[in-house]
Amino acid sequence: MDYRANIRDFGMDTISLAGPLEAKLKAVREAGFSQIMLSARDVVGHPEGLDAAVEAVRASGLRVTGFQVLRDFEGLSGHLHDYKVDIAKSMLEMCSALGARVLLVCSSTSVHATHEAQALARDLRKLAMLAIPMGIKVAYEALSWGRHVNEFPQAWDIICRADMPNLGLGLDSFHMFATQTALDDLDLLDPHKIFLVQLADFMWTEIKSVEERITTARHFRVFPGEGVHSADLATLVAKLHALGYRGDYSFEVFNDDYQQIPLPTVAARGWRSALWLAEDVLRRSVPLPNQMRLRR
Repeated sequence: MDYRANIRDFGMDTISLAGPLEAKLKAVREAGFSQIMLSARDVVGHPEGLDAAVEAVRASGLRVTGFQVLRDFEGLSGHLHDYKVDIAKSMLEMCSALGARVLLVCSSTSVHATHEAQALARDLRKLAMLAIPMGIKVAYEALSWGRHVNEFPQAWDIICRADMPNLGLGLDSFHMFATQTALDDLDLLDPHKIFLVQLADFMWTEIKSVEERITTARHFRVFPGEGVHSADLATLVAKLHALGYRGDYSFEVFNDDYQQIPLPTVAARGWRSALWLAEDVLRRSVPLPNQMRLRR
């Protein structure tokens, strides 16, 4: 009997690929993936407009992992708050049109944002309430250079304060490793409130400044298993599985080199990472392909 790892819970992110949206979708699908994380820039940048982008996504047959990214939303006041709420509504409308069920929100870097936890929670509660009629979950991610929230335990505290059923956590392995956040802190989390996990590695063992962290994050990430944190990344995925997480994993790999090589080559690198994680790290195999999903 042929045993093959089912890797349908792993997907690519359009930001890892160069070229037009249709070409990205084709490369991801032909590499073997069944889902795609969409960047707003890839959608609104379509030469024929949003409707054509939505149709391309639907025609691809790929399931949409989620939609990114809403930045610098929480903690503002007055006209700045009103402005970001208006932006958020547009993001939610696009998210809904694309069939995405998760909107990713990164913790604010704005110097105009307050540090008051209750205010941050209040704003995220408002965002979650806007998302409820559309059936969208909001995944709040701690950006490692966030002004007040830069590690996932802080983000989890804000989420708990907001106390909304469709507001949960977005985890990003790069930010966790960049800040050297203890993986034991994952035990604090409710796995059902983890709405998305983004995975990437990088090529140096230590990041010594915020400036280097930002540069690495935006230009020098690599796929899981290609960098120097493979053991930590394997531990992270295995720990999340043991915790009870059965959601999606998306490869968010910003890499300037990958923007200069053919799409199928980049997608194939991502596929090798998915195989490594599903077969070697999680060892979740099924008797026949496509008969079961990884999540229970």
